Amino acid sequence: MGKAGIVPAEISRGKSLLVVALCWLAIFAEGYDVGVLGAILPALSTDPTWQLTPLELGAMGSYTVIGMLIGGIVVGTLSEIYGRKPLFIACLSLFAACMVGGALAPTPLLFGISRFVAGLGLGGIIPVAAALTVEYSPKSRKSFNYGLMYSGYSIGILTAALCSKALLADHGWRAVVVLGALPLLVVPVFMALLPESVEFLVLRGRKDAATRTAARMGIAVPAAVLKDRTSPNLASVLRAIFSPQKAFETICFWVALFMGLLLVYGLAQWLPQIMRKNGYDLGNSLMFLAVFSFSSAIGGILLGSWADRFGVKKTIAASYLVGAAGIALLALGGPLIVNYLFVAVAGFGTVSASLILTGYLAQKLDPSIRSAGTGFALSFSRLGALTGPLVGGYIASINAAPQWNFYVFAGIALLAALATILIPAARAERA
Repeated sequence: MGKAGIVPAEISRGKSLLVVALCWLAIFAEGYDVGVLGAILPALSTDPTWQLTPLELGAMGSYTVIGMLIGGIVVGTLSEIYGRKPLFIACLSLFAACMVGGALAPTPLLFGISRFVAGLGLGGIIPVAAALTVEYSPKSRKSFNYGLMYSGYSIGILTAALCSKALLADHGWRAVVVLGALPLLVVPVFMALLPESVEFLVLRGRKDAATRTAARMGIAVPAAVLKDRTSPNLASVLRAIFSPQKAFETICFWVALFMGLLLVYGLAQWLPQIMRKNGYDLGNSLMFLAVFSFSSAIGGILLGSWADRFGVKKTIAASYLVGAAGIALLALGGPLIVNYLFVAVAGFGTVSASLILTGYLAQKLDPSIRSAGTGFALSFSRLGALTGPLVGGYIASINAAPQWNFYVFAGIALLAALATILIPAARAERA
């Protein structure tokens, strides 16, 4: 934000999709890690050894989010100093390794610690993936590519639900958790194929490396080099995103992302348990999470395409409104197939909108702080992600009727839509 920055030449679709595919794999792994706790929650809630209360179950999800809050700020800023690629690979390795620790944890405390440390890595993945995807996407396909890349998140949650359905009854929750360590096997692929950011290399004055990377990716080295090459820090990033010209825009983005992640994490963790309270068996309850995740994966791709065509802000706001309607309709307690439809609408509207909203933010940030600025915004929104599981836990602890979960989450989706509507449009968007 603030400076004109640098804009690489249009990249070929094939090179663009290479970056999208690699980032997709990392985001898929993150989605599995995030979704696995919600998928195993019914088993954890009845574990005779740990005997966790509803609030303790909610806190399990919050440990991860606290780590992500810290990781987003730290990794987002460090990636602007030391490079986006090495921080990206380090974060992937860290959270995948922690899945082994979680699967072997003998006590709830050690399980919580493993979730917190995993969160440090998880928090750094999205800002860097956002920066790389936006940088290496043609202008006409930025939102589509971002939606395609971020569909991995929902597919990861879906995979966690399906793995839980297949393994939970016979092998227990630890078998489901340990599968999240498989991304360690593909780290060498990331080291070999993932390009460093040309924006980063140019801004750091590493012209030879920038030329080699640009040639490999089939783009021109940006001609403009920013004179100010000071490494970003907390003060400089906040000055840029809270400048008088950008403060209201930043607040709107942060509030919308806060509400969006509250929905994503609250529903992802508690949806199977809520549907069990509505009278469904474990298998059908997990299928609700699978439908929710699959529809949001499809939604991210469709919304990305619509955003490129009709405008990002209008598409996101309309999606949140549709999602709010889907959540509210679940309170009616209709037949199974109808509720599957409402859950699909809820996932399509809320999770997909939050994914595209993150890409919209990354597009509007100045390249010199794109990763750091996204990290700061997402770290603030982690407070919403932290609140989501606790909201579900609180409603469960007071024995409120299941429909109150839907009323509360539908209201949150409406607030996300309002904050998105209030984001100031750039001149090009108003034209």
